[in-house]
Amino acid sequence: MIERVFILKRTPIFRDVADEILASLVRYLEEDHVESGHVIFERGDVGKSMYVIASGRVRLHNGETEAAVLNAYDVFGELSVLTSEVRALTATAAQDTALLRLDQDIFYELMAGNPAISRSIIEVLVERLR
Repeated sequence: MIERVFILKRTPIFRDVADEILASLVRYLEEDHVESGHVIFERGDVGKSMYVIASGRVRLHNGETEAAVLNAYDVFGELSVLTSEVRALTATAAQDTALLRLDQDIFYELMAGNPAISRSIIEVLVERLR
């Protein structure tokens, strides 16, 4: 549990959230282990979860066109989890990867009860739009 709190504290979305709140959040996280080359989600899938990379690397792409390569402590899928829209890109493990998955219903509860999470989400979205 302490390791998961540490991982969340290193992400842009959760870095300003109190440790006590993160400690209660970690029990809702699902841990996924993905082998290199495995598709995590496809472009066009409906997004109901966001992911934090605990270790490894994830490639975001549209076919062969690469949009980004993400590393440990990066977050992805947060746009779709907010709106339940389809995924804009495919996410593929670029190496063996451990992910922490947060599902939409829990995420909404956290945002409603913690303005710091909402503020952090807005900051991350603005940064990505720039």
